[in-house]
Amino acid sequence: MTRPDSSDIGERPDAAAALRRDAAGLVPARTIALVGLMGAGKTTVGRRLAHALQLPFADADAEIVTAAGRSVEAIFAEHGECEFRRGERKVIARLLAGPVHVLATGGGAFIDPRTRALMKERAISIWLKAPLDVLMKRVSKRDDRPLLKEDDPRAVMQRLIDERYPIYAEADLTIETGVGPHNSAVNLILEALRKYQAVKA
Repeated sequence: MTRPDSSDIGERPDAAAALRRDAAGLVPARTIALVGLMGAGKTTVGRRLAHALQLPFADADAEIVTAAGRSVEAIFAEHGECEFRRGERKVIARLLAGPVHVLATGGGAFIDPRTRALMKERAISIWLKAPLDVLMKRVSKRDDRPLLKEDDPRAVMQRLIDERYPIYAEADLTIETGVGPHNSAVNLILEALRKYQAVKA
């Protein structure tokens, strides 16, 4: 878990300062867990959100890699998805038991019923929802996505959208993300959090 600054997230200092001003006075009582498909921007948006809120940031996949001593791709290949989800559940449970922070989760984390129940109990879950074309453009930049190791990654992504979007919709908040800059998504999250906390107050 880290406390990102503007240099860590490739953000201009003035843009980072603007987000900090927008987040002024906003103090989440629970960890903010970002959920959604691969390519939705959970890690990038999460780092900037954490910096704006002056909270630590954690990436569940990175924590899993550290705990297991091997890559996500290697865990899938050697042990299968079920074993990966078991380890993921343990790591997320540990993170959610700690201090309030911003948590970027893997695409399948919220789909697991037990992990989802844990996030509903201990976190404010936010679904970053993006259209297929945006997701494909982003995931094409990396070749370490185990679920896309097939002949037709777009068809796989469409299937995941069909299967997972109804479950992601159970998140506390939904933020539509598209072709705009990541800071726009952060601003939308900050606005949604203020309204959410006002209702819960």
